[in-house]
Amino acid sequence: MNKFFVTQNQIEDKTIDIIEDDVKHIKNVLRMKTKDKIEICNINNSDNYLCEIIELNKDYVRCKIIQKIEDKKEAGLYLHIFQGIPKAEKMEAIIQKTTEIGVSEITPIIMQRCVTKIDNTNTTKKIQRWQKIAEVAAKQSKRDKIPIINLPVNIKNIYEKLTNYDIVLVAYEEEKENGIKSILNKVNKKENLKIAIIIGPEGGISKEEITELESKNVKIVSLGKRILRTETAPIVLSSIIMYQFDEMG
Repeated sequence: MNKFFVTQNQIEDKTIDIIEDDVKHIKNVLRMKTKDKIEICNINNSDNYLCEIIELNKDYVRCKIIQKIEDKKEAGLYLHIFQGIPKAEKMEAIIQKTTEIGVSEITPIIMQRCVTKIDNTNTTKKIQRWQKIAEVAAKQSKRDKIPIINLPVNIKNIYEKLTNYDIVLVAYEEEKENGIKSILNKVNKKENLKIAIIIGPEGGISKEEITELESKNVKIVSLGKRILRTETAPIVLSSIIMYQFDEMG
C-alpha cells in the first residue's frame, strides 16, 4: 500500500487532504481512483491512518480516514550521520539507503580531503533535492518520519553538537584496536538512545582531523579488515547499530 506524508493542518476530523506534488503522483503516476486505499502519516506526530480516496482534483486528493494504524515503524534510537561530502551521486545514495535503514538526521560536513566543493549559489537547491530523496525513501520504506537533511557545515563547527549524543563513533580505516562490535557491546541500551557517526569523504579523514576528534571524547572505530568506500561505510555502520540495538528483527 502506498504511503504519503501530510502535516497536521491537512487533517480534519474525518478527512485528510493530500496536496502539492503528491497529487500529480497519485493521479498521473499511480493512476489511483476513488475508493482506492492508501496509508497517510502525520509528520508532526507520526500518527498513521488507513484511508480511502473520496475525491481527486487538480489541487488536492481528499481521503476519508478509515482507522488509525497503531503499528509504529520508527527505531527506538536517534541516529545522526555526519557525512564528509562526497560526489553528488554518492551523497544521494547515502541519503536514500540510510533513510531506509532508519537514520534520523544527516549533516553533510566539509573536511580537508573532500574532493567535492559546495557552491553557495546552489546549496539551497541541493538540500531541497536531498530532502526530497529522503522523503521518497521514507515513503518507500513505510517510515513514520522523514530524516532531517541539514545544510553543509565545516567539521570544526560540529564539535559542540557532539556533546548532545550518548556516543559518537568515527569510522577510520587506520584504526587497528577498537572494532565496532567491542565498542557497541559497551553501550548501555536505554530508551531514546542518541548516537552520532562520522564518516570521511572519498579521501578519508585526515590525521589532523582524527587528532582533533579524539580530543572531543569520541570513539575511533574500525569497520573490519577491508577498507569501505565513503558511500558504503555509513550504510554498513548504520545497519550494525540498528541490529545491535534490536531494531532490525
